Amino acid sequence: MRPLILLLALATPAAAQQARAPFTIAETGQGFATLDEAVTAVRDNTATILIAPGTYRQCTVQQGGVITFKAVQPGTVIFENQVCEDKAALVLRGRGSAVDGIIFRGYAVSDGNGAGIRIEMGDLLVTNSMFLDSQEGILGGGHETVRNITIDRTTFSGLGQCETENCSHSIYLGLQGKVVVRNSRFERGTGGHYVKIRAPQVEIEDNSFDDSQGKGTNYMIDLSEGGAGLITRNTFVQGPNKENSSGLIVVAAEARTYGSNGLTITDNVASMAPGAPGNPAFVADLSRSQIQLSGNRLTGMREFERR
Repeated sequence: MRPLILLLALATPAAAQQARAPFTIAETGQGFATLDEAVTAVRDNTATILIAPGTYRQCTVQQGGVITFKAVQPGTVIFENQVCEDKAALVLRGRGSAVDGIIFRGYAVSDGNGAGIRIEMGDLLVTNSMFLDSQEGILGGGHETVRNITIDRTTFSGLGQCETENCSHSIYLGLQGKVVVRNSRFERGTGGHYVKIRAPQVEIEDNSFDDSQGKGTNYMIDLSEGGAGLITRNTFVQGPNKENSSGLIVVAAEARTYGSNGLTITDNVASMAPGAPGNPAFVADLSRSQIQLSGNRLTGMREFERR
């Protein structure tokens, strides 16, 4: 028993230190009690903040630098409920940001846009994360410094609402650059669209859109002001409880700001869940552009409709 007791004794101080300082700047080894303290310490430098396993009711505003927020063990770090500036858990206004392996859940604010992430400046990469049971998953863009947003291997579940004046969505991004969404899952929407993008270029590939348990949802993909690029190898299931069941992918429903000539929608699979309203358009186009469709395998719907 003596060796075991010794091992436990040696392990206890390290565990206690981690509990007191669960946020560590990888480059310096500095530990902090709160995420906001760690972010403030980075200033305008480049750093990775390693986050120990745990459930945190904390938020932060990144004012500068290039910061990666990384779970030490993916899937064991949960941020919930607490928002900064009445916006999100992470309000990002640095030169760049990345989020890796973190779960965000339970965000709601008065204007209906409570989110896990609000991206306001700089490029963003989100990988291996989850956004659950909130008004919005990832929201933002707009600033000239936001040029590229990539979302990879991430789950969006139980998101969206249309109970306030403006609907919110699983993802809602607007930028003068490119949005990439790949290898991700969208399910159990609770209003709005699953992916709503205002950008000139998109790449949406190898994702799963499962609306079978959705409630009050609209489009799977809404390219609100048009846009070109590629939508490929995605799987779609249209659900029965739609607010708007007229189309799965809708192009330029609000404006024709971005040209859609050459937008390619290929090799996708789409079907209808039991009870889903029949014969929607897989692609509904209001852009008056030359959209390329090929190899899509569809059940219970029309491939194309020009409105």
